[in-house]
Amino acid sequence: MYRSRQNWKWLCGLALCVSASTTTLPVLAQQEGEETKGGKWPQASLRAEASEQIAQDTVRITLASEVSDTTQSAVAKALSKTLQSVMTDAKGDAKVEVTSGNYHVWPMNDEKGKISNWRGRGEIFLKSTDFAAASELAAQLSDRMPIANLDFSVSPKVRAKQEEALLAQAVKAFGQRAQALTDALGFASYSIRNIDLSAAGAQYQSAQRMVGMAADKSSVPLEGGTETVTVSIHGSIFLQTMQK
Repeated sequence: MYRSRQNWKWLCGLALCVSASTTTLPVLAQQEGEETKGGKWPQASLRAEASEQIAQDTVRITLASEVSDTTQSAVAKALSKTLQSVMTDAKGDAKVEVTSGNYHVWPMNDEKGKISNWRGRGEIFLKSTDFAAASELAAQLSDRMPIANLDFSVSPKVRAKQEEALLAQAVKAFGQRAQALTDALGFASYSIRNIDLSAAGAQYQSAQRMVGMAADKSSVPLEGGTETVTVSIHGSIFLQTMQK
């Protein structure tokens, strides 16, 4: 009994820092507990995580066209014609997903505040896991809509598969941390009170980026970067003593 009370006093003022993967994470003892015949079981909050770097397997290329003319209708007509033409040709490649992007027409004012002309900008997105096919298609369309932006990411399918593998690692780390805390404080066992799961991805861009196309419309090699996918487990446990 004396040992249990001593453990309880120690636990209430404890803040442990334990490493999970490459991150130092806290294990914090709390004063709330579960009622038992002998009083309350102390409660501790823990966190564990598992991380892995994976290659970005998806590219999204933004094609953009800008038009300038004296009237709003002329700008809208020219821009719509270009977008329709490019969209029709782009949809011929089954390996590349094609969607419409932003569309905007706005007035330009002179020094007196009067409208001097009109400008417009339209976008089309090319998205694919086949980098070569996306690059080649963008090159073919570059005379009408040059490349304005380029983004790499991890596809949902690949991310979900990686998170599933990391979940098992995070659960194992959580259990090991809970048992280590239980043993260090001299308790007999622990029981899980609650568990919360979360996943996140931190993106790291590669140095190589495609910002334009050559005059002969030759495709440019694309290279994605990596993302660190992380699965975290937050939870709390009850630290239990042997009861007679």
